Amino acid sequence: MRLSAMIAVTAAALLLAGCGGPDPDTKSQNVEAAGFDLSPAQAGRVRAPKVDAIAAAVPQAIRDRGALVVIGTAGSAPPLRFHATDDKTVVGIEVDISALIADILGLRAQQEVADWSQSFVRVDSGAADAMFSNVTVTEERKEKYDFATYRSDTLALEVPIASTLEFQDRKSLAGKRIGVGTGTNQEQLLVEWNRRNLAEGLAPIDIAYFKQVTDYYLALASQRLDGYLGPNPTAVYHATVAKQTKVLGTFSGAGEQLQGEIAVLTKKDNGLIGPIHQALEYAIQHGLYQQTLDRWKLHDEAVTTSRINPPGLPKK
Repeated sequence: MRLSAMIAVTAAALLLAGCGGPDPDTKSQNVEAAGFDLSPAQAGRVRAPKVDAIAAAVPQAIRDRGALVVIGTAGSAPPLRFHATDDKTVVGIEVDISALIADILGLRAQQEVADWSQSFVRVDSGAADAMFSNVTVTEERKEKYDFATYRSDTLALEVPIASTLEFQDRKSLAGKRIGVGTGTNQEQLLVEWNRRNLAEGLAPIDIAYFKQVTDYYLALASQRLDGYLGPNPTAVYHATVAKQTKVLGTFSGAGEQLQGEIAVLTKKDNGLIGPIHQALEYAIQHGLYQQTLDRWKLHDEAVTTSRINPPGLPKK
C-alpha cells in the first residue's frame, strides 16, 4: 500500500479503535517537525563522485549497461524503503545508500520494487544486481549470497502507547500476542524465544504474521496486538510521527550472542560484492555515509567499517 493510503488507513484505524488520533494534516506537520523528507524530489540526498579505481572492478556487463539494478520492497515505513508522497517514487535510507554506492561505481541506481520473497528471486535469476532492503546477514543466506555490511541491525518491540506491558526479556512475552513480519530474521528470533519459553513451561507467545506495514499499524492502533517486533528505524519513525505507539525495548537482530548487521546482498561469487564493499568503505572514510545516515536520523546504527560476509544470525 502506498504512503498516502497508509496515512488514511492508519487514521481510520484510530477511529475504529475508539481513540482520538492526529488528522492527516497534523500527521504531515509531525513528519515535517521530525525532519523527515518524504517528497519524491529528495533534494537533500547525499551524492558522491565516481572513483575510477573502484569502478574499474565492476563486472563488465554492468559497466556496459551503465546502471546498477537495485531491488527491494517498498512496503516498509520510513525511513527504510517506501513510496514518497507521489505514491510511486521509491525513497528512504536504503535508496540513498544504493544511490551513493552507484555514484562511486560510476553507475545509475535503477530502483525496482518486489515483495520480500520475490526480491531474492530477482537476485537469483540475475534480473537484479543487488538487494538493498534492510537485509540481515544470516548463516543460511550466506550459502547463496554475498554480503557487504553497512548498518547495525537493531530490532524494536513496539507497543500501543497505553500499554502497561513491562518488558524484561523474552519471558515477558509469554501469553502475549506479538506481531512480526513473515520470512524475516525477527520472525526467526521470536520463534526461538517462544521455543525457549515453552521449554521452560511458560505460556506460548501468540505470534501474528504480517506482510504489510499498514496491517500491523492497524492492529497496534486497535490494540489487537500486545506488541510488534520489527526493525528499530521503522518503529522509531512510527512512534515519533503517529504518536500512538512507543518503543519498549531494542535488541540485536542476530540474537543475544551476536550484533546483527544489515548488508547489501548480491548473488554469490558474481564479482560485484568486492567493488560494492570498496565503495562503502570509501563512503565511510569520506564522511558521505555518516551524512546519509544522519539525514534519516539513523546515526545510532552506524558502523565504522564495512565487512564482507561476517558471522550472521545462526541457522534455525
